[in-house]
Amino acid sequence: MSKLNLTEDPYLLSKGLVICRGIHPPHTFGIFSGENPLEFSFSLVLLEISTIIAISRFIRYLLKPLRQPRIISELLGGIIIGPSVLSRSKGFRNFIFPDTADYALKNIGLIGFMYFLFISGVKTDLTQIKNVGKKQWYIAIFGVSIPMLCSLFIGLALQKSMEKELAKASSMLGVTSELAITAFPVIYPIIRELNLLSSEIGRMSLSTALISDIIGIQFVVIFEAAKQGEHKSMAALWFLIYSFLIGASIFGGVRQIMIWIIKATPEGKSVEQIYVVFILLGVLLTGFLCDLGGIAVANGPLWLGLAIPDGPPLGATLVEKTETIVMDILMPFSFAYVGMFTDISSIYTHWPHLQPIFFMALTAYLVKMVTVLFTSYFFNMPFRDCLALSLVLSLRGEVELLIFIHWMDLKMITRPYFTMLVLMTIGVTSIVTPLISMVYDPTRPYMINTRRNIQHTSLNTELNIIACIHDEENVPGIINILFEVSNSTAPRTSMVHALHLMELVGRAAPIFIDHQESVNIDQNPIHNALKHFGGENITINSYTSYSPKRSMYQDICKLALEKKASIIILPFYKGTQVLTRQGVQLVNSNVLNHAPCSVGIYVDQGASPTSNNYNVGRRSSINKFALLFMGGSDAREALSYADRIAANPDVSLTAIRFLSHNGEGDNEMEKKLDDGLVTWFWVKNEGNEKVVYREVVVKNGEDTIAALHTLQNEEFFDLWILGRNQGINPVLLQGLTHWSAQNELGVIGDFLVSMNSGTTTSILVMQQQILRGQEPTSLGFLKKIATCR
Repeated sequence: MSKLNLTEDPYLLSKGLVICRGIHPPHTFGIFSGENPLEFSFSLVLLEISTIIAISRFIRYLLKPLRQPRIISELLGGIIIGPSVLSRSKGFRNFIFPDTADYALKNIGLIGFMYFLFISGVKTDLTQIKNVGKKQWYIAIFGVSIPMLCSLFIGLALQKSMEKELAKASSMLGVTSELAITAFPVIYPIIRELNLLSSEIGRMSLSTALISDIIGIQFVVIFEAAKQGEHKSMAALWFLIYSFLIGASIFGGVRQIMIWIIKATPEGKSVEQIYVVFILLGVLLTGFLCDLGGIAVANGPLWLGLAIPDGPPLGATLVEKTETIVMDILMPFSFAYVGMFTDISSIYTHWPHLQPIFFMALTAYLVKMVTVLFTSYFFNMPFRDCLALSLVLSLRGEVELLIFIHWMDLKMITRPYFTMLVLMTIGVTSIVTPLISMVYDPTRPYMINTRRNIQHTSLNTELNIIACIHDEENVPGIINILFEVSNSTAPRTSMVHALHLMELVGRAAPIFIDHQESVNIDQNPIHNALKHFGGENITINSYTSYSPKRSMYQDICKLALEKKASIIILPFYKGTQVLTRQGVQLVNSNVLNHAPCSVGIYVDQGASPTSNNYNVGRRSSINKFALLFMGGSDAREALSYADRIAANPDVSLTAIRFLSHNGEGDNEMEKKLDDGLVTWFWVKNEGNEKVVYREVVVKNGEDTIAALHTLQNEEFFDLWILGRNQGINPVLLQGLTHWSAQNELGVIGDFLVSMNSGTTTSILVMQQQILRGQEPTSLGFLKKIATCR
């Protein structure tokens, strides 16, 4: 049962007023004792948490097909809980969100915003500013200054119709600067959801937003100082001095402590828990110190996050341990807090007073979009890319909401203004986000009409290869397949671009490192090992990419496009860790679908995965390789690669062509292309005693599997080479669709991995380049096999 508490506020007592509020006891004995659990504070808080998260998740589920970002569903969930919808009912309001619970909702919501900005700061690498090009600087400066001036002009023109507090010079400065700035913490999660982090537009928008934020922080400090000076002129000076001391303490003293923590952490280990706890407590402390001096409370956590070096070990550990709790538990309270102050009905009665700020905001948003569009177009960017960049930099989100809340605390705006600005934020972001997906496709440049594959690359032409490496376990196999296998005596060279793929952890912006321009390559054991295996016919270039698994393929395809590669070699993960395996499979699948050249999936089963000695593959004995030719473009690519291998004096090659009985199921065009290439291969290697050619006739998939078992029993092969899917006669695989558990390897490739499990036989599955206008045929191919049953 709730009790009454007399709120004896001095101001209210001076007016002769006393407010009586109900206090909820903490715990209940339960419904079986005849008590209502909702009259007890702890039970009420649990219900509030469940209600907020459940409604937000449900809205998220409904809006996901509409390509709406997470923030929209969270905001709409908060508005539904608030007085605009559910809380219009006094019963619901008093039942779940009584007035006595407002302080808890507000404070938890503000703490959520504080930790959100802290995490965003941790992920931000300020040192990237020095690498930003002239283009981004111009776009950021013009994208802030011109919308700000245009919005200010509209504000001055409508100043007489504004309310007194909003019409002040300091308020006008704060409003116009906020409307023109693009916040890095806002656009990062949205472009991550759109899988654009590693794209050219994603990288450019993040660097441009970072510059915009630096400009914005200066305007925020000036605005806060001007507000302080309205009451007492010296207060502005003391505010600036206090802000400088806080900033100097964080970026000077605290950052040095963070660097010391990183140096004290052994390489490859996580930061000790005690350091993490103290840093997270520091978020609350910096917020308190900022609030103490009149600085916006969220500035301290943001500055603290910026002072922490991003990435492993410290930044990655902080993000890993806090992001889920902040985003999934605290932030729903933040949006619920916003929703509780959003009352749509208040707009209708106050619309005449809201018009000035409405037109200022509308002008700023539209002018910013146009300014960014024309500024980027001036730098000769494609128009679609210019439009996409202007849309990305127009996104609104969490930072704007927090600023609106701060304006309410400063009495600059009231609830109707706040409601209108929140709705405009929702409107802009909900419209712009789907448009970005429609306008910009990051994979569009990869699908080209120029043939870049091994079959159509002259034997006397330099062969460009992209070799992808996830970890040290991949290095021995890459060395074998690229160096020992391709080390022929023919007068041709191979240019190998070794790309070390690292998952982006504890950072916001992806990083691509060209080690030819880096002096620290010797500190990387993988690239250092590869460097020593370059020979007369092989040149090694090393790169490292830090990006999310979802967008990692974009760095691979972009490098292949720039280097005019003929093939990308990808490692196949055969370990037991599900998350790692799924991540590698996602990368391989995306590359297979979007690569601008041919792709090879390499299953390495011959080298010891735990060995740190990379001197493998230089054996004096003959390596025995088998080529399985089942027809189609992928098989022709595999045969072309095998032909290059055949020139290696340390390799013996057995080429086995599978044919259907009486030509059943053959595609005439594919058959002619196959016959031509096979004839060329046989004539060329007729005098090579180490090349053997055989043909096998089968009636169905069962015969194919039997033939493979016979080949395995007759002779041991170090490597099987085969095509993936495209163009294979479905009769050869009739009844084998159940073997395709690993679609990236194709039906036969997947079977070979299973058949050779526990052996040292490796497998290379080839897919020929898919030209523009064509589509990956794996799904349709499997359906075709099923119809042959």
